[in-house]
Amino acid sequence: MLGMKLTVRIGWVCLATVSLGILVFGLVVAVVPMDGDAALYRAGGLASTGLGLFGALIVLVPYRRIERWAWCALWFYPVFWLAHLLGNLPPGTDHIHQVVFIALSVIGLVLPVRVFFPPRRSPAGP
Repeated sequence: MLGMKLTVRIGWVCLATVSLGILVFGLVVAVVPMDGDAALYRAGGLASTGLGLFGALIVLVPYRRIERWAWCALWFYPVFWLAHLLGNLPPGTDHIHQVVFIALSVIGLVLPVRVFFPPRRSPAGP
């Protein structure tokens, strides 16, 4: 039981870190847009802020309650960051943060997989 709680705790901390990173990035871009089309950057920043906020809410409530739908929905994070990495998309050009966020989100989802999907118990025999 303690191992189950520990894997879920590590998982939600990893996923909350990813959520917080997206949320902070979104707020920065919305408040201080980069050169170019400021309205477009602000809209992207606002969308990122929403993604980070909703992701954090999913992590902090249903994921911690071990609700399977939350575990499934949070697979968006590694897909999102992998698309950014492979597509050479912003933020930044170093891509280290993208690799870190991919790793954190995969750890947060794979580590507690047995808690979300426990092995089926066979019925008692005769």
